[in-house]
Amino acid sequence: MIKKTIQDAINRQLNRELYSAYLYLSMASYFDSVNQPGFSHWMKIQAQEEVAHGMRFYDYLIQQKNRVLMSDIETPQLEWVSPIAAFEHVLSHEKAVTSLINNLVKLATDEKDDVTYEFLKWFVKEQVEEEMSAGHALKKVKEAGTDKNKISIVDSSLGKRVFKP
Repeated sequence: MIKKTIQDAINRQLNRELYSAYLYLSMASYFDSVNQPGFSHWMKIQAQEEVAHGMRFYDYLIQQKNRVLMSDIETPQLEWVSPIAAFEHVLSHEKAVTSLINNLVKLATDEKDDVTYEFLKWFVKEQVEEEMSAGHALKKVKEAGTDKNKISIVDSSLGKRVFKP
């Protein structure tokens, strides 16, 4: 069993991962509403990844014989002014999640919880990948600018993303 401080922090992170999934589903819905199915697909894959991340935290708490406590998930933003704005939001959000993970690592270190520290190493590496993926997508969208033909090509390209659990 892990300390209550760690349990509470992991429960909060589980909530943040599920919020991330909500955010990306909200973005998918926005892109569906403006007829950009490739961007929508990219966001749906992102949402699936976030749910999988949340389940890792869930399973870890259970394995450590702690209680998972579900809490309210806030309503995410619903509209963006452009694909660039949405993908800038993705990158900003992933950077914020990286900060949350780093705070968990610090807490595990401060609490001398080596098991949780080892568990969190996967998330540290994953966040590097998440920021790279978001940055790459943002770069493509920015390169397309406001050119509708280029946006359509990028939309199609990002629509080929595959979920890799």
